Amino acid sequence: MLHIVIPAYNEELRLPRTLRALRRFVTARRTVLGPVTVLVVDNASSDGTADAARAASSPAMPVRVVRCTTRGKGAAVRAGLLAVEATDADLVAFMDADGATDLAAFEAAWVRVHHGADVVIGSRGLEGSVADVRSRRVRTAGAAAYRRIARRLVPEIADTQCGFKVIRGGLARLVAEPLGARGFSFDVELLVRLRAAGARIDEIPVTWTDVPGSTFVPARHGAGAFAELAAIAWRTRHLGAPVAGRAAWVRAQSPMPLPAPVALPVPLAGSLVGEA
Repeated sequence: MLHIVIPAYNEELRLPRTLRALRRFVTARRTVLGPVTVLVVDNASSDGTADAARAASSPAMPVRVVRCTTRGKGAAVRAGLLAVEATDADLVAFMDADGATDLAAFEAAWVRVHHGADVVIGSRGLEGSVADVRSRRVRTAGAAAYRRIARRLVPEIADTQCGFKVIRGGLARLVAEPLGARGFSFDVELLVRLRAAGARIDEIPVTWTDVPGSTFVPARHGAGAFAELAAIAWRTRHLGAPVAGRAAWVRAQSPMPLPAPVALPVPLAGSLVGEA
């Protein structure tokens, strides 16, 4: 069972297109992916985001709405990960409401989990990735500085901020509760905690498109994102080295129900193993 969490703030215009594409994708691959449910986390929207999500629900792909009144992408994703429907699933994923990451990443992630990964994250920084970026120079420079700092916390990971991640359900439940980051830097804290739990984290190259209408505005949110990194470093300073047994225990509690694919669609070069 796969549950997909989509954080959404004032996304009534972009969300329906993403949900239609997602429904077509999972319907065509039901024999591979199994049952799929989507949880749209309405992050205190002032428009018709919740109604747009409910209207997209169908027997082929149920869509449920979770209300999160604490503003911030991190708060919204945390609410989705902690929702009962999500944490009972074999796999929990989250993706952006704009559908920036090509949905083929789900198939690649599914294969990686069958081959032992606990977490699979999309990366625009690996060989084979295709990123169509239409952003201003200041945003590009800021992103480079942000990546340098984030790598001090999770040095093995090329791209912490791509909005596509798949996690074993038990691990999602384990690390979501203590998450303190509420803004756009929450991915870094999530990965720090997953690594400390001994999770094997695989990065996969993705096709990513910069969709107009992003709610992240560098001039408004940039300073806060950097400050949040500092807060994450302080909050997770006690975690230390990965604890191999925790992820292994979670893995044993939630074995994948389908037979493992024979071959990998992408090379394993983008993987890191938290277990020493």
